[in-house]
This record gives sequence, C-alpha cells and structure tokens, in this order.
Amino acid sequence: MSLIDPRAIIDPAAKLADDVVVGPWCIIGADVEIGEGTVLGPNVIIKGPTRIGKHNRVYQFCSLGEDTPDRKYKGEPTRLVIGDHNIIREGVTMHRGTIQDRDETTVGDHNLIMAYAHIGHDSVIGNHCILVNNVALAGHVHIGDWAILSGYTLVHQFCHIGAHSFAGMGTAIGKDVPAYVTVSGNPAEARTMNFEGMRRRGFSAEAIQALRRAYKIVYRQGLTIEDALLELAELADEFSEVAVFRDSIQSSQRGITR
Repeated sequence: MSLIDPRAIIDPAAKLADDVVVGPWCIIGADVEIGEGTVLGPNVIIKGPTRIGKHNRVYQFCSLGEDTPDRKYKGEPTRLVIGDHNIIREGVTMHRGTIQDRDETTVGDHNLIMAYAHIGHDSVIGNHCILVNNVALAGHVHIGDWAILSGYTLVHQFCHIGAHSFAGMGTAIGKDVPAYVTVSGNPAEARTMNFEGMRRRGFSAEAIQALRRAYKIVYRQGLTIEDALLELAELADEFSEVAVFRDSIQSSQRGITR
C-alpha cells in the first residue's frame, strides 16, 4: 500500500524519503525535502524551500514554510529547517526567514510544538523545547534548549529565551530571559528559577544550590547588572551551570527580564 494518500498534491520537484507518510489533502510544494520516518496528517501545507528531518510527526492543518509577513520580505528564497523527532501539533504555523537576518527559521530536535503555536521568521528553536498551545513568537526570537513556554505566551521580536527557562501561562515577554529563570505576568517578571526542571534533568544538588545563590545575586541584592556579573565571577568559575546563567545575561542585547 502506498504511504502517500492519492488525495495529496505533491510537486514533482519535492524530495520525500521512501517511508514518509502523507495524509489526505496535503499540499507539498517544490524545493521541499522530508526525511525518513516523518508522518504528515491530513491537510498539512508545506511550502519550500523547507527541509524537514527524520521521524517527525506533523498533525492536521499545519502550515510550514510559508512566506513571512515582514514588510521587508520581497520573495527571496529563504528557508525553514526542521530537525528530527519533533512533534508538531494541530494548526501550527512556521514562516521562513528573511535576508535581513539569517535567511532561515530553524527548529532543532525533540521539540513539542503544541496546537496553534506560531514560530515567526528567522526564529531559532533549540532542542527539547516545549511550546504549549497558542504560544506566539515574533520574528528573530531565539529559544534555548529545554525551555518551556506555557500556553498563550507572547514573545517580542529579537528576544532571547535562555536554556532551561520557564514562562508561565499568558506571559508577555519583551526582554531577554536568562537561562534557568522562571518568568510570568504581563509584562513578564522574574519569579524564581526552574529548579523542578533542573531536578528532572539530573542537575546535581550542588549545582542547584549554586544557581540559587546566583539568582539571589542578580535579583535580590539590588545590584546593577554590571556589579551582579562581577559578583558571579567566582561562582561561575566553579560551576559551569552558573557560567551559562552569567553568559546569558552578559550576551543580552535587549536587557533582561527582572
């Protein structure tokens, strides 16, 4: 039995691995490549240039690789690249990049993108991230590995969300979120660190305690960012986890959520 439903429309120039499953009423354009073991539900629309890796599951009514609505976009052949082992639930939209940034929107591996989430142009999603229902990322957003954005989280363009961070339901993020930090509210405010997530991922008790100290230095002692970074130096030399936290603050271009 064919793995491609006869009601699907696939451009002859598209490249699909032999075992890709394509459901009814899918439309797959030219310059689309889909790796082995990937399954597309019904009514999925994919426009190229788009590359989708191995063993992904894409549910019904997703739109992947469409032109960005950015007014600067003039039809250039930019890309969407999706890695391996991602779950992309119903109604998700992902736009391609723009030449004004990196030409590419990138999604890594082992991510769960839940229903009706939107990933805007030139965004970069790491690995093992969870975007819950109706999360919306504007263009140029970067999400670090293992980050979790709860339902209806909104992220302003050019924001960076650090690794292992967590955003509560309905959070509106307009500044960078450092690694490990939990934020919530509109506008977003830092509340604590994602210690439960760290424990689940095998962080040592010593590393978690060091991050507690680091959080207090940045958020509880009334220091400027410059002074807080100086205070973190010794702790960051001792614990690589604290170095990740420090570096995510140091590299911020928009200022951090406090």
